[in-house]
Amino acid sequence: MANNNNLNFSNFKVTPFSIALIVFIFLIIFINPVTIVGVGERGVKVTLGQVSPKSYTEGIHVVTPFISKIYTMNVKTQKDYYKSQVYTKDIQQAVITYVTNYNLQPQNAHKMYREVGKNYEEVILVPVLEGTIKDVIGKWNAQDLVANREKATSEILRKLQAQLEDRYISVTDFQMTEIKYSDVFEKAIENKVTAEQEALKAKNITVQVQEEARQKLISAEAEAKSTAIRANALTKNKALVQYEAVQKWDGKLPSYMLGNSVPFININQDK
Repeated sequence: MANNNNLNFSNFKVTPFSIALIVFIFLIIFINPVTIVGVGERGVKVTLGQVSPKSYTEGIHVVTPFISKIYTMNVKTQKDYYKSQVYTKDIQQAVITYVTNYNLQPQNAHKMYREVGKNYEEVILVPVLEGTIKDVIGKWNAQDLVANREKATSEILRKLQAQLEDRYISVTDFQMTEIKYSDVFEKAIENKVTAEQEALKAKNITVQVQEEARQKLISAEAEAKSTAIRANALTKNKALVQYEAVQKWDGKLPSYMLGNSVPFININQDK
């Protein structure tokens, strides 16, 4: 008994139509007239060497075989790390490590492809990055740059955005992750900072001592003026002398007295 699972081609008839259908299918597969532009991409259509005047969005696009072709360009935000050797204003060599976020402007993908090509990063982005960093870093002394990293970073970002916007690249972020000087120079900076901190500490102690001395002088002057005023008043007013004595008396009579005198009692008798 024949196995029913075996394919039986005995009833298949070769006709001109079937031959044409098979040839057509193979042609479709071979020439591939359909192009898919993926998410985060833009398509650039080239027809007989001419770049189309627009960028094609995500989706399926049909092209004329052997005449047109669609090339894809990445328009997603890209994050790249770089290193550059630069010189500061005071001629100190530094290695700057930095990160840049950027993307190809979607609406201008076809212009970038026509004018530069797909390798626009090394042709445009990197040279502008290095030139801008050297320009900005060259305005700062080495030690000041460390203390003003954020200011320098903001200036670099503004300049990058201004220079690359018209060249179809949008820069969304820039950060300097490390500023590396020579070991000798970094040690010198460390020693200088330590010396400045010690000098500030000593200055603060001096100011504190001076202030304490000033307060004591003010207190002494006030006490002296008070004593002088009281002495003057006691000299002019004998009753006040007795009043002062009463204020200082502890309430106890002396253990012996000369004569019949009683302290603090002054009796005036009219004659």
